[in-house]
Amino acid sequence: MTAERVSDASGGNAFLELPHFLPSFDTFVKLEGLNPAGSIKMKAAREMVDAAEAQGLIGPDTRLIESTSGNLGIALASICAARGYPLTVVTDPNANARSLKYVRALGADLVVVTDRDAAGGYLRTRIDLIRRRVAADPRLLWLNQYTNPANVNAHVNHTGPEIFEGFGLPDWLFVGTGTSGTLMGCVRYLRNMGAPTTVVAVDALGSVTFGGPPGRRLLPGLGASRRPEIFHDDGSFLKAVIGEEDTIRACRRVAREYGLLLGGSSGTVLAAVDSFRDRIAPGSRVLAISPDMGDGYLDSIYDDRWVAERFGVGALEPARPVRSPRSPVSQGTLHV
Repeated sequence: MTAERVSDASGGNAFLELPHFLPSFDTFVKLEGLNPAGSIKMKAAREMVDAAEAQGLIGPDTRLIESTSGNLGIALASICAARGYPLTVVTDPNANARSLKYVRALGADLVVVTDRDAAGGYLRTRIDLIRRRVAADPRLLWLNQYTNPANVNAHVNHTGPEIFEGFGLPDWLFVGTGTSGTLMGCVRYLRNMGAPTTVVAVDALGSVTFGGPPGRRLLPGLGASRRPEIFHDDGSFLKAVIGEEDTIRACRRVAREYGLLLGGSSGTVLAAVDSFRDRIAPGSRVLAISPDMGDGYLDSIYDDRWVAERFGVGALEPARPVRSPRSPVSQGTLHV
């Protein structure tokens, strides 16, 4: 298929096996980092802008504004550049430098808040700033990924069908929880299908989405300092909470063993797979959604000094490999 717009191109049909990631079942990742703009957020950004257009919310003087820790900002900046919409991205110091440069290169305005909110994060600060700006300027349209049903619909309409058509129904599906759009969309799609897949929602330690206490988080991606309105804990999925040290170890292991540089959210999801290893039946097919690749984390997760200064030298070692270093391992199978 030849796409006419960047937002119409898709790289969401790539699935990679990680041989021997865990010994008793097969582990695969869905490589959403191959989407245009480099992440799964292209789907949510496209769906939200399309919905706003369809509802007549975007006029000749409209300026879009959104709160994001990185990937959604890049995706929105890409779409807005292609469609001629002015965009302001509101982010915080946890966003990596590459993401900020990317957004600026695509022509969007960038605002970085620096005051932490009462929960120790920046999300409330970002949202409060947007609310003040929207109240003062009627030209501003806040897409609001935390409440926008189009964020969920993007994954009902695209991510879920991609899994079913390109991979089949997994026995277990591990999904990271940031805004929870991907999670809620995949859960709805699988339940509509009547699929027996066990879904595990994965969040970062220090996030409040699952009801835990707030804590300081240094990696962008998963987690929130306020529960997103689109998140509904209806008991139809399991939950896992992962510390950032385990995220780092998982990322570094996959890089060293499989030659695959994944982003922090992907490492968190794979660390969750490892944490469930005793609950997953032998022979199961386990799929982890990998939201982005790791080039944006070269100065953090993959930088020895950055890791050692913040988490100690113990976090430098990759998660312990299951196989012997001398055991021959076939390369992962990439299905596109």
